[in-house]
Amino acid sequence: MKIESMTAHEIRSGLIEKRFTAEAVVAACFERIRQAEPKIDAYLTLCEADAMAQARSIDERIERGEVPGKLAGVPIAVKDNICTDGIKTTCASKILYDFIPPYDATVAKKLKDADAILIGKTNMDEFAMGSSTENSGFKRTRNPWDLERVPGGSSGGSAAAVAAGTVPLALGSDTGGSIRQPAAFCGVVGLKPTYGLVSRFGLIAFGSSLDQIGPFAGTVKDSALLLEAIQGEDPLDSTSVKHAVREDYLSGIEEGVKGMRIGIPVEFFQAGLDSEIAAAIQESIERLKAMGAIVEEMSLPITVEGLSAYYIISSAEASSNLARFDGIRYGYRPEAFENLEELMEKSRSEAFGAEVKRRIMLGTYALSSGYYDAYYNRAQKLRSKIREQFREAFQRFDLILSPVSPVLPFKSGEKSSDPIEMYLADIYTININLAGLPALSMPCGFSAGGLPIGLQIIGPHFGEDRILKAAYALEQELGLPDRKPAI
Repeated sequence: MKIESMTAHEIRSGLIEKRFTAEAVVAACFERIRQAEPKIDAYLTLCEADAMAQARSIDERIERGEVPGKLAGVPIAVKDNICTDGIKTTCASKILYDFIPPYDATVAKKLKDADAILIGKTNMDEFAMGSSTENSGFKRTRNPWDLERVPGGSSGGSAAAVAAGTVPLALGSDTGGSIRQPAAFCGVVGLKPTYGLVSRFGLIAFGSSLDQIGPFAGTVKDSALLLEAIQGEDPLDSTSVKHAVREDYLSGIEEGVKGMRIGIPVEFFQAGLDSEIAAAIQESIERLKAMGAIVEEMSLPITVEGLSAYYIISSAEASSNLARFDGIRYGYRPEAFENLEELMEKSRSEAFGAEVKRRIMLGTYALSSGYYDAYYNRAQKLRSKIREQFREAFQRFDLILSPVSPVLPFKSGEKSSDPIEMYLADIYTININLAGLPALSMPCGFSAGGLPIGLQIIGPHFGEDRILKAAYALEQELGLPDRKPAI
């Protein structure tokens, strides 16, 4: 069984039809991990014994004639900032090196209810702060398409795990592009849902008003299947919304794009965009036109300014959220200290990485007396303008299409010494989080050097069905999911 070439749909249907067992699927999954993991380092924790036990339980239920969940027997990896009961959850930080949650995040519980099989927890940038997965406190994940290059971040481990074929599905979190950018770098599908569609309960917070859990998959249909399983209102998350949740995103997904109005923001195609990325996206635009979509240029004039607002707001929220890690209640604690103040100071200075410290300091400064109005308050006002700008745009267009990243996957260490250059890699994704909109990254081509190129499809609030419909049509037209990295 070649697990790396199977979709989640194929696995579930094969189990129901009894062509193979869940135990065989999990065994093939871990065999693939043993082949690929020494090269890519996507995982922080593996759960082989628990996964095999769960697989046997699913097989027994199928034999008894029971109908299992919609993700029955499907292996899945989960980003290591999503709490899992009894399984270590570190946020790739030394400050949580031994933290074992006593509860499941809501999405983890929903995966269990759907009979998905948790294979392991994936590497990430520490506390989801980064765009390359080089900020992990434990290891550096590599891009399966080129081991000298980064997989993107902060959900780089999840993206790399799916791209390498070790699992067909994975969960990540997206604060400013942390699902879409690694999906683009690794040549897989990554979806950031509407803020509030998926519960954040049990997601260890970076920026609470921006964070959103979402799926990685090899195909658009698999992405839709995973979204169905994890979405919905949650009484444990006050920011989850009461909305007419679409129970079946696969229904009507093959209707095509004929008559859809798609906007192309001119600001996203100016200086700084790699020419190969621009050419691949232009090819996709022509394909959409040929399929009957109405594609027009449009303007989002405060795109660049959103970057500053995002880093002020996200850093301020990070400063507040990470104040709980003090070395007293749980997590890392230094061996020697003389008083309470020194305990907290040493715990945070020794266990937090450089990028986390940088953002805590930036956020604390922005929230401090005398600077709150000058920075944080103004950033929130700009955020309101960005939301209004998108609201007006979606009165004219059904969808907006753009690049995911201005650059191709870069080499490890290439940008790590320049935080500003690294932050600019998020310029096309952060405004979507500020506005709370859904957006999907999908592969739309490859560079001359064989590196994947991602395209971003942005929709209105709760417009996931519209996004998935357009993405599926383009995916079928381009025929790229069959192309896999040689690893």
